[in-house]
Amino acid sequence: MKIIDAHAHIAPYIAGFTSRGELRGIGKGKAQYATGEIFQMFPESLGDIGVSPESLLKVMDENGVEKAVLLQGNFLGFHNEYIYEAIKKYPSRFTGAATYDPFCINVTEIRKRLFDDLKFKAVKFELSTGSGLMANRPPVPLDGDVMDECFAHADKNGLTVVMDIGRPNNPCWQVDAVAKVVKRYPAVNFVLCHLLSPKNGDSEILKSALGKLVRDNVYFDVSSLASNQKPEGYPYPTAVEHLKNAKKTVGADRLMFGTDAPSTLARDSYAHLKDYIIQGGIFTAEELEDVFYNTAEKIYFN
Repeated sequence: MKIIDAHAHIAPYIAGFTSRGELRGIGKGKAQYATGEIFQMFPESLGDIGVSPESLLKVMDENGVEKAVLLQGNFLGFHNEYIYEAIKKYPSRFTGAATYDPFCINVTEIRKRLFDDLKFKAVKFELSTGSGLMANRPPVPLDGDVMDECFAHADKNGLTVVMDIGRPNNPCWQVDAVAKVVKRYPAVNFVLCHLLSPKNGDSEILKSALGKLVRDNVYFDVSSLASNQKPEGYPYPTAVEHLKNAKKTVGADRLMFGTDAPSTLARDSYAHLKDYIIQGGIFTAEELEDVFYNTAEKIYFN
């Protein structure tokens, strides 16, 4: 079975900015917040203060992964040029999404560079209160003027929009607003990350949210779905249950495999993040081909 990882990351160094202030790499794959907490960001085997395209490719090759979609956000930091260089160097293995802060005074010039000069075909907005747009400013209405201008730009320029709206019960998790946006821009393909980030106990709220987002232009990656059920471990029965609900509500052809590597690899193996989906008994062989390859190929690589 061919595989695309629809949600992965690389970074020359950790340069995050989060609800806990700046996040910097301190060596051996570890990172430190401005508040002082230190944690293992990614396995030391992948890098010291960053993860190169070659390090990610090695893991992909070890796990039979043909291609990956390189996304970004405030957790590792914005690295648009680095992502561009990786795609240019390995065009048969990588594609990716640019990112920007819509509140930047020079946003027009930034977008010109990203989408006219570098020719990114997707844009990623990290919106969460943990390490996204709402981590260090008041809540931003996702159907309000600022974000609407971003979506209108994507519509005008034929961009796929990727959004991480954070976790349920946080002010960033604006499912009703997203439902309005995806209806307002039917020509734009929207990808919502992490299957909306449900945790253990969120089955009913996930069902309700997914039901509001059943549209032809809406897709979901399932990266970090397993990790978000911690302390539950492999084979992640709650994550399997969330996937069953998602298949029933939106359909298997709306779901895309992703790992959120490298940070998720500090907690479990790449193989486990792949195999729990295959072995969970959720999808037929044909549906697995959609989840692991066909849908991501259609959305990101065509």
